[in-house]
Amino acid sequence: MNPDPVRTDLERIFGPEGPLARAIPGYTPRPQQIDMAARVAQAIAEQGCLIAEAGTGTGKTVAYLVPALLHGGKVIVSTGTKTLQDQLFHRDLPAVRDALGLPVITALLKGRANYVCRHHLKRNLADGRLSTREDVRDLQAIARFARQTHTGDKAQLPNVREDAPAWALATSTRENCLGTKCGDYNDCFVMKARREALEAEVVVVNHHLFFADVMLKDEGMAELLPACNTVILDEAHQLPDVATLFFGTTVSTGQLLELARDVVADSIAEAPDMRELQDAARRLDRAARDLRLAVPMKENRAPAETLLRETAFRQALDDLAEACRGALNVLKIAEERGEGLKNCAARAAEILEHVDAWRAGDDAALVRWVEAYTQAVALHATPLVVADQFRRQLEGRSRAWIFTSATLSMNGNFDHYRMQMGLDDADAATWESPFDYPANGIIYLPLELPEPNSAEHTEAVVRAALPVLKASGGRAFLLFTTLRAMRLAHSLLAEHFKREGLAFPLLLQGEGTRSELLERFRQLGNAVLVASSSFWEGVDVRGEALSLVVIDKLPFAPPDDPVMQARLNALRREGGNPFMDYQLPQAAIALKQGAGRLIRDERDRGVLMICDPRLVSKGYGKTLVDSLPAMRRTRSLPVVERFYAAAADAAAA
Repeated sequence: MNPDPVRTDLERIFGPEGPLARAIPGYTPRPQQIDMAARVAQAIAEQGCLIAEAGTGTGKTVAYLVPALLHGGKVIVSTGTKTLQDQLFHRDLPAVRDALGLPVITALLKGRANYVCRHHLKRNLADGRLSTREDVRDLQAIARFARQTHTGDKAQLPNVREDAPAWALATSTRENCLGTKCGDYNDCFVMKARREALEAEVVVVNHHLFFADVMLKDEGMAELLPACNTVILDEAHQLPDVATLFFGTTVSTGQLLELARDVVADSIAEAPDMRELQDAARRLDRAARDLRLAVPMKENRAPAETLLRETAFRQALDDLAEACRGALNVLKIAEERGEGLKNCAARAAEILEHVDAWRAGDDAALVRWVEAYTQAVALHATPLVVADQFRRQLEGRSRAWIFTSATLSMNGNFDHYRMQMGLDDADAATWESPFDYPANGIIYLPLELPEPNSAEHTEAVVRAALPVLKASGGRAFLLFTTLRAMRLAHSLLAEHFKREGLAFPLLLQGEGTRSELLERFRQLGNAVLVASSSFWEGVDVRGEALSLVVIDKLPFAPPDDPVMQARLNALRREGGNPFMDYQLPQAAIALKQGAGRLIRDERDRGVLMICDPRLVSKGYGKTLVDSLPAMRRTRSLPVVERFYAAAADAAAA
């Protein structure tokens, strides 16, 4: 039998004497990586659809980049976060391109909120109505940056916080962008990035941009996908949630307040004689704030039906619709006075359409729910399923689709992911991590913990974790499924550390940005970080700084989540088993993500401590444990302590 020439070429490229080994420091050939690259190459050549699950350490990024670059054509690579997007574009992609010696043109494209908008920056600098001195300082720093930068990407201005209020005054949204009518259109950073993306052979985006721009064609990027031969979706386990967000609709009080603010600013600039514009804006502002007041703070997320029983909420919703209608009527009269007011009229019309549809609730395929924040509220209409909408994208122009992540299956079964994304006929394969998990890790399930829904559970988790923290010398993540449990655990740990004289630095999610906390954690070397869901994935701490991950409970989605509840009810009506068909696979994937924080390279060693007795007491517990990396399992604290002692001896030798 003749050898496969593609496979032979890949084995040479990925081999110990190949171009990757010569060009990339610390590169190690891995059979799993070569196998994955060969399957990706086949899917690209056949314009097929592949679901590729690759365990931590497989090197999946290089495994898909090599065949994609070798095949050529237009490639879109989408990843889960802007941080990963920057890493892929600035580090991984250039390394592979240079190793292969291919003159590939690449481009980085983010959502418009990541680029300075010259028009809004100038307008708000001139407005002079900034809330604080810090806002003034930040906006002036952004203005200096705008004069010097080539890209306008706010990630390149680290001395203004990513969440600083000034960014909202220096960037545009889809709603308030003036497009070709803007006086700064020819110097627009967003348009410059898009032009570069159209000319590039490989474009790196993130999932939010992929859905907002490519799927919904909301951001003028509709030219990218038709010309594309290959779409690679990394961190693909996030896609169902992101797709759900973008295939639904949301009206937030933040949108409404921004519209009211823009109506005032544009009326002063374009129609100063029309006082009714500012009156309409004030009514809209008041109606938005009254809607927030009509939602009890204790309601974090609630089904529409729950709040619509409240007279105050119904009245506030009616008043909001009336204020939107009044603003739209005035804006229609004024829209010929300038592009800003014309844009505001279009935004008011779209918001009113969404508010009216939400009030009517006529679409049975959508779940209506309300989300409350400290100072804002959002009305959501979310699809029960996104499979049909996504399947239509797959059935368009022929191209290859690659879905990859470390967590897409439950014990090698991809049925749940296929169902969520409409990937009925997609090929699927899984490659285990090359790491020596049995030698380097332990799964510790402590004895005699109370049930996870009991009042004393969090306190018991902290008590059980303390001797392990002493054995590990700190160097730990404690991950909680709720913010309430996270805060209580942090408080209890602080008390214990003080009482017992333990000098481990104690960090809490929210005390800084995620990047800042991770940097502090790495530098301190013996810190204990207490966090919740935002640290369950996309966090990479290699080496000795992290050797213990504690998970308080199995990460089942909250049963009172309105979208989850509606999906489970729909499955029940169709004769399915909501727990086995949906909740258990979801929890398995989330648990694998949390566990994946522990061992990030060949030299890492550590303990994964899961404090949920259901792993032992329930029949499904074995299924969940079996879905985790193949580490040794124990219920004995002395075994864990001996493991850390042996690791310390080995490090000292």
